[in-house]
Amino acid sequence: MAVSDASYDRDSYHRRRKSVTRPDPRLDSAMDIARRVGNADFDWDAFDSAAYFEHNYGTLRGDDERIIEIVADFFHSDRRTWGARAIDVGAGANLYPALTMLPFAGEVILFERAFTNREWLQDQIKKPCPSWWQFWSHMNAGRSAYKPIKDPFDLLSRRAKVEKGNIFSLKPGQYDMGTMFFVAESITTRNDEFVRATQSFVNSLVPRGSFAAAFMRDSSGYRVGGRSFPACSVDERDVRQALDPVATDVRIQTVESKDLRDGYCGMIVATGHKRT
Repeated sequence: MAVSDASYDRDSYHRRRKSVTRPDPRLDSAMDIARRVGNADFDWDAFDSAAYFEHNYGTLRGDDERIIEIVADFFHSDRRTWGARAIDVGAGANLYPALTMLPFAGEVILFERAFTNREWLQDQIKKPCPSWWQFWSHMNAGRSAYKPIKDPFDLLSRRAKVEKGNIFSLKPGQYDMGTMFFVAESITTRNDEFVRATQSFVNSLVPRGSFAAAFMRDSSGYRVGGRSFPACSVDERDVRQALDPVATDVRIQTVESKDLRDGYCGMIVATGHKRT
């Protein structure tokens, strides 16, 4: 579903940004999180994209280096024909999942629910932050499919399209390849919604479509810009159980983090293909 023109009204955007930088104390307590457990119970349009980016992607961390290696190696070895239709579900304030698909994709849909994240993505596509070059340099090291791309951000600006959408309403069988990083377990405290979101992502691919998904392990929730957001605590077994009905060739790897933030115990990366 395309983003409406109204979604990019500048005055509206800055009013929202002002509200983001003045956290509502009613949203900060653990009790409030416990009461509002479902995805629909949170104001995702209040997500502080700039704060999230600075905290997580202002510089390339060791855990993201390992995730890049896993995902880029998977897509590189998959030998997909160039021109795939790709999607990054819940793109958020993060460009590197889309960059891992760039050598193979004729089109990359950055599918995102939050208004602030869509604005951030639009701005980053036009003028990316310098730190993304660190991610790209690690991505194309020793991988022939990535090497010919001299200006990945110019290419991304021409191939990427930001679309407004909800993960639970993705249409099935639309994309040849896809990524979903830290989304299904980070939008709800409910296990059934985690499973439904994960399967909705995989089902949006065509049969045998390639995917890479990353999850926070044993997450208990997180804070962005002074606001609390929900998480569903999952481990490798939970990820496999969610994927098994819809995916095949699934490989699950755990990524340790030497710079652990409060609220989670490392990361999980799953790669595979949509079932036929």
